[in-house]
Amino acid sequence: MTEQAILDAAARLEAGALVAFPTETVYGLGADAENPAAVAAIYAAKGRPQDHPVIVHVAPGADLDYWAADVPDEARKLARAFWPGPLTMIVKRHAHIPDAVSGGQDTVGIRCPSHPVAMALLAAFKGGKGGVAAPSANKFGNVSPTTAQHVRDEFNEEFGAGAMTVLDGGASQVGIESTIVDLSRLATHGPVLLRPGHIGAAEIAAVIGAMPAAPDAAAPRASGTLESHYAPKAPVALADTARLPSLLTTLAGRGRHVAVIRYSPMLVQASAQELLPNEPAGYAFGLYAALRTMDRADVELILVETPPQHDAWLGINDRLRRAAFGSAGIIDRFLTAE
Repeated sequence: MTEQAILDAAARLEAGALVAFPTETVYGLGADAENPAAVAAIYAAKGRPQDHPVIVHVAPGADLDYWAADVPDEARKLARAFWPGPLTMIVKRHAHIPDAVSGGQDTVGIRCPSHPVAMALLAAFKGGKGGVAAPSANKFGNVSPTTAQHVRDEFNEEFGAGAMTVLDGGASQVGIESTIVDLSRLATHGPVLLRPGHIGAAEIAAVIGAMPAAPDAAAPRASGTLESHYAPKAPVALADTARLPSLLTTLAGRGRHVAVIRYSPMLVQASAQELLPNEPAGYAFGLYAALRTMDRADVELILVETPPQHDAWLGINDRLRRAAFGSAGIIDRFLTAE
């Protein structure tokens, strides 16, 4: 990625255009966070509900007090510990920050990404003092992109018409979206883990001295927390390791075209399959690309070997649960259908 490409992309952002760029988690579709019309263009391109907030990405060393009406000590500690990195913090939004980025709420999600292209873009945008609103660069609810080609596949017509620019920074290193922790209600609720990710609750607790709680009914809405999300076009279902080989054999015998994503070294019968690493970092890195590959195989069902339930796999299990939402009972329907 050349310096000129970064400067050109920053200029496009300042002019109100959209720019897709890599972060260490997934690729984001960015716009000037202080330009409501530009942010509205993100919502329109993605087909995103207007009340679903986006995350504001800032450069290293950004002034949190510019974005937040109240910056608790916990937020400053977490920023020192994990920024640049895959942690988003929800804080009370400063009055001058447009509510377009928060879905009409009085909070705002902020993070500082660690991908070198993202950091360079944020440093060039408004001299490092601006913020780029950027949800994942895909149609709303679809599998998030982890390569520039994934983004082009999602927005082929828009890029072909020159309405968007994409910066290619290679494959995203983490592969699933950032951890989101709510710090906007510390006095009444303490920290709340709204979305698990690469940075775990225990790591957050080690920095701020309090374990984040599970989301409650009054928690702020946050990116990627709807029950159905991160889903390919084909339905997704999970199956335990012990059941998977016989289940696939039975479905194949019934003429079903089924893909499988697994991490165990077993022999299985499937129309298409991906073997991911048997450890959370490598699995997360390959998960979204595997889902996209299986979707292109034109199958009726994507079966995923149920991952381990340890804390280190919490973010992965969260994404798979949302990807499989609405597919309950589909395996039994396939097995009983004549």
